[in-house]
Amino acid sequence: MIDSGPLLDRIFLPDAVLRASAINLAQTSFPVPLRPSARLGVLDITEFYGDTTGGIRTYLRAKARYVEARPELRQVLVLPGSRDALSESDGVRCYRLRGPRVPTQAPYRFMLATRTNRQVMLHERPDVIEVGSPGLVPWIARVASRGLDIPVVAFYHSNFPRLFSPFPEKAGGVRRALGDLAWKYARTIDKHFAHTIACSEFAADDLRRAGVERVTRIPLGVDLAHYTPERRARRTETRARYGLTDGPLAGFVGRFAVEKELDVLLDAWPQVYARTRAKLVLIGDGPMRSQLESRLRDAPWARILPYETDRDRLADLIAALDIYVGPCSVETFGLSALEALASGTPVLAADRGGIGEQVKASGAGRCFVSGQAASLAEEAVALLAADLSALGALGRQYAERDHSWDAVFDRIFAVYASVLRR
Repeated sequence: MIDSGPLLDRIFLPDAVLRASAINLAQTSFPVPLRPSARLGVLDITEFYGDTTGGIRTYLRAKARYVEARPELRQVLVLPGSRDALSESDGVRCYRLRGPRVPTQAPYRFMLATRTNRQVMLHERPDVIEVGSPGLVPWIARVASRGLDIPVVAFYHSNFPRLFSPFPEKAGGVRRALGDLAWKYARTIDKHFAHTIACSEFAADDLRRAGVERVTRIPLGVDLAHYTPERRARRTETRARYGLTDGPLAGFVGRFAVEKELDVLLDAWPQVYARTRAKLVLIGDGPMRSQLESRLRDAPWARILPYETDRDRLADLIAALDIYVGPCSVETFGLSALEALASGTPVLAADRGGIGEQVKASGAGRCFVSGQAASLAEEAVALLAADLSALGALGRQYAERDHSWDAVFDRIFAVYASVLRR
């Protein structure tokens, strides 16, 4: 078992470390449960985790930090990986279970180890299980916890039915049928959940319309000490480090995948560049990376930067932007957009989805008509001409008012306690 380095680094081991320190959990004696006197223990299980993933990875790290600081709590994480591994810090233990890659969806991996999950459940005996992905995990958690009387809470991180049919009111044929089937599946797995947490009204309303009734909206949080407008003072230095323009600069941070609607952004930006000379930087990784690189190879108005593993450098990059762009209209929340608002960077968002909700609530940006490149271009031009400093101040105020991680997890653990009382 690996236990060196800063506390969080002891838990969330990168893939290279997993390969170098693999064990066979099926043949391993598990260590004694952490904090046996803790009043509440949660087991988090998800397939939505990898070295270059964003929001859910950030959520789990923040949750582990919250638990570490509270001796009355304990947390067990069960995550997929390239190898089996076991790691822990103060009050938090992580089981990494070997699973194959999900085709075309790197870096995600399948969670298949039902027997090992059963061993983990029997050994750790959590008070509540939080399921963070909708595929195989709800069924694995159900089988692994059978007979243990452990309530299961779902966190609706992905609005997966809308991935099949983003605009069901306009869809027909196969896309509409796939969307309807996905909502039927959502209702089926809901039967196994004591409660569901959604982080935007957009997601919560979708669930309620589909017949999922036990839903609580809890927006996600942001590290207010890390993402801060003070970083904007070194924006010139930051841009020079990456060879970025001194002029107007917009950016997107996240997973390069079809559901992020990056095609809408790229269709719009040549017009924005022609009218404002504002360039665009895309920061991240994902299955669309090679496609984006091919499309933007000769574009003078765009750059692609790799996934930034250094948290300080990523925060500097977000603060160095003039505006952040969130083109996805099916986001359940949009954590990187909140990180931009906390950094004093105004946001341009689709008028539907979790990012648009944040823009409307904060007043710190503008919204375009979802899925329409022409509208995105017009709103981008208008936003770049606005008082960005004043809008950035509104964004920071919004983040401070509603989105500290401590406040978020106070509410989430209150949901667990309520479920246990029922």
